[in-house]
Amino acid sequence: MKSALSKCPVCDGELTVTRLRCETCDTVIEGRFANAAFAGLTPEQLDFIETFVRCEGKLTRMQDEMALSYPTIRNRLQEVIRALGYEPGKDETPEISDEKRLSVLEDLDSGQISAEEAMRLLHAEE
Repeated sequence: MKSALSKCPVCDGELTVTRLRCETCDTVIEGRFANAAFAGLTPEQLDFIETFVRCEGKLTRMQDEMALSYPTIRNRLQEVIRALGYEPGKDETPEISDEKRLSVLEDLDSGQISAEEAMRLLHAEE
């Protein structure tokens, strides 16, 4: 059995599920049903997710199982994240201490470092 389409083949718009049918008893339910989060993923992306779960999210185990390099595994994970509508790393916050940030800003204010140097120092901790 093929997976349900999630995008319209004509205009690429989001398809809505409006009818479900039981194969066993022929019961039909009609309404508006939300598509599953993974409905728009390719079969390859779904296989990747299955392997990811089986390997408990450990990319090094996935390397062995899929016989791919770590960068390739990481790139495929980022592709899946984007396909789900997220941006990889977007929610990550810089791990710079308040003391370090204050010190850099004081050095910038006193003219000891340039704005470019301050930016480099603040982002070097990320």
